[in-house]
Amino acid sequence: MKIPAFTLPAPLARLGTRLPQLPPTLALVAGLNLALDRVLPRDTLEPLIGKRLLLRVTDAGMALRFTLTPRGFRPLFDSSAPDLTISATTRDYLALALREEDPDTLFFSRRLLMEGETDLGLLVKNTLDAVDWDSLTTRLATLKLPFAGQLFARGH
Repeated sequence: MKIPAFTLPAPLARLGTRLPQLPPTLALVAGLNLALDRVLPRDTLEPLIGKRLLLRVTDAGMALRFTLTPRGFRPLFDSSAPDLTISATTRDYLALALREEDPDTLFFSRRLLMEGETDLGLLVKNTLDAVDWDSLTTRLATLKLPFAGQLFARGH
């Protein structure tokens, strides 16, 4: 089943910009840290160390600022200019996570925007493309976590 096309209502985005961004940022970095060395190879991501990253969820009014340190991903607490900004709607991020859309398709249809250091954007895209999702699905299924295996198995 494909995710239907949708955009969150504009009042929600206005509200989202007023809400604290730290809780969703903490959830994002926690997930990235769980994936680090298991799914995301630390050595491949080394060029991201010390870089300021911004993940914008445009229709939710969210701006998640974080960085990679030698010890893992960490939230950023200021609004200094990011080295790389990745922007998309809630629907398009979900489609990426569920493997219903690939980054190239979203990028060339201007639904996934990358601004800043181009080489960092390519690194992120290529790292996501290189993830062995089938292996990850198998490993998650062996953990017997509720719904974990289903999340990544949807693309098949």
